[in-house]
Amino acid sequence: MTGTVDSRLKELGIELPRPAAPAANYIPYTVVGSTVFVAGQVCVWNGEITCRGRLGEDVTKEGGYQAARVCGLNLIAQVREACGGDLDRVVQVAKLGGFVNSTVDFTDHPEVVNGASDLMVEVFGDAGKHARFAVGAPALPRGVAVEVDGIFEIR
Repeated sequence: MTGTVDSRLKELGIELPRPAAPAANYIPYTVVGSTVFVAGQVCVWNGEITCRGRLGEDVTKEGGYQAARVCGLNLIAQVREACGGDLDRVVQVAKLGGFVNSTVDFTDHPEVVNGASDLMVEVFGDAGKHARFAVGAPALPRGVAVEVDGIFEIR
């Protein structure tokens, strides 16, 4: 039976990617009690990097926003796995952390990471509102433009 969150995804025309396999010696998520800690998710769609480069150099703010949205889709895909396929178990998106591959003079990190934040509110409604950080980094794994990690409360 399709749940409320799955119905919302369908209404919004949002498809989730396959959960990404770890790229190194870590696991994609850890469940501790009612908290799911999701490892940093990069802008990869079903194994293909969607956005490489640096904001302020060769990636636009809109391109970065879309890259962060893909990171958010990957976060949700991992949480779905952690919840045994039932996204209705998500009680709250507690916190997101956003890393933006950017030049030293690029300062619109919050607007870029909004790509993931806006998605969480679209998908989970009020339960998608969260605490967050958005910072610049001189480089990210595989040259991706954005990486986002997350903490979720589940039932």
